[in-house]
Amino acid sequence: MLFKRFNFKVVLRIALLLFTLCVFAFIFGRKELLFNQIILLGLISIQVYELLRFISKTNYELSKFLMAIQYADYSVNYEDSKLGASFEALNQAFFNMIDTIKEAKIQKEAQYQFLKMMVDKISIGIISLKEDNEIYLINKQASVLLKAGALKHWNDLGTIHPDLVTRVENASDYDKQLITLGNGIQLSVGVSSMVLINQRYKLVIFQDIEREMEQKELEAWNKLIRILTHEIMNSITPITSLTDSLLRLLEKHIPHQKPSKSLNSEDINDIRFSLQTIQRRSDGMLKFVDDYRKLTKIPPPKPEEIHMKNLLEGIITLMKGEAGKKGIRFTLSLSPPGQIIKADRKLIEQVLINIITNSIHALGHKQHGTIDISTNTHDRQKMITIKDNGRGIHHTKLDSIFVPFYSTKPNGSGIGLSLSKQIMNLHNGTIKVSSPPGQGTSFTLVFNH
Repeated sequence: MLFKRFNFKVVLRIALLLFTLCVFAFIFGRKELLFNQIILLGLISIQVYELLRFISKTNYELSKFLMAIQYADYSVNYEDSKLGASFEALNQAFFNMIDTIKEAKIQKEAQYQFLKMMVDKISIGIISLKEDNEIYLINKQASVLLKAGALKHWNDLGTIHPDLVTRVENASDYDKQLITLGNGIQLSVGVSSMVLINQRYKLVIFQDIEREMEQKELEAWNKLIRILTHEIMNSITPITSLTDSLLRLLEKHIPHQKPSKSLNSEDINDIRFSLQTIQRRSDGMLKFVDDYRKLTKIPPPKPEEIHMKNLLEGIITLMKGEAGKKGIRFTLSLSPPGQIIKADRKLIEQVLINIITNSIHALGHKQHGTIDISTNTHDRQKMITIKDNGRGIHHTKLDSIFVPFYSTKPNGSGIGLSLSKQIMNLHNGTIKVSSPPGQGTSFTLVFNH
């Protein structure tokens, strides 16, 4: 309609203003109409203000739109204009632009969250720094390795690891160096920088060398064991089968025959004894190989929530009978009492049984032998410690106790602790041992959650 058009309303306002000005000019100077002149002057002022406000409507809407973009306020409303088609098109353009910017911001945030989720899954610690050393991005593994919790600024790390901060700040691009933290963890640290949208970023990458080396060592042992067991099984199986067949033939036929001049009863007994020995040793070798095969056939963990109290009380009940025969008593300390870990219950029980069995053996016939089991937390780590007051492990043997086939016990198979370490690695955890001279031995299971 004509009255809805912006141009018509502008013309109408100008016409009314001109008409008012003409009337004002007609009566101007007549003293008897002074009051009317004042009224008309006020009316002219109102008309001029209304005309300017009406014409500035476009600038106001544009200013509101730009302010909304500046402050990311996408809730700005544009009412349907009654000023004609041109204003309706302008408002619609504003709406479309706001929706486009909002969608782009949502996509950018989604991409950032997706990137952050991917970075958190990486087993390498990553920290991205802005030019002012503000932390732009830090993944979960970096927080775990540095045991620093939530960090907002790089300088905050200086109170925890001052040497690390100093060396990273002095490092050049693509420089790699080995840095040992105060807790003994050895890290390989790499530094690189980049410029994005006129903003310089520094990327710091951390990798736990010790854990990586242990993993590679275990993989090498597993590969060696698979090859050895395969070859040994292929060689031993036919020997066992043949000796068993020979023994059955010997028992079946020879007892009913008289010894010949070339084969007397002593010779027959020697043959029987030799075959029995071969069979016994072959069976022992098969069992030996089967035990070591377990090292390469650990089932994937099936994590579930486990209350530490129930887990440890169950293990103590299970092992109390064997320990009681040697006069060994258990103590249990939970701090805090209601801790929960997420792990495969059967596999963790196997680890605890292996360690407690070793402690019972280490205590031997010691009087007042004790096995202290305790829990603790530090940062994001949950720990179970099994400590005995036995004879301990000599410092020269500590580095070898997790190696497959190695055992400090005369009749030990050497797979218990190696198996336990592999199980903890599968749970993204570690197992640590400490044996100060004359103070017994303690094993600590560390769960990184």
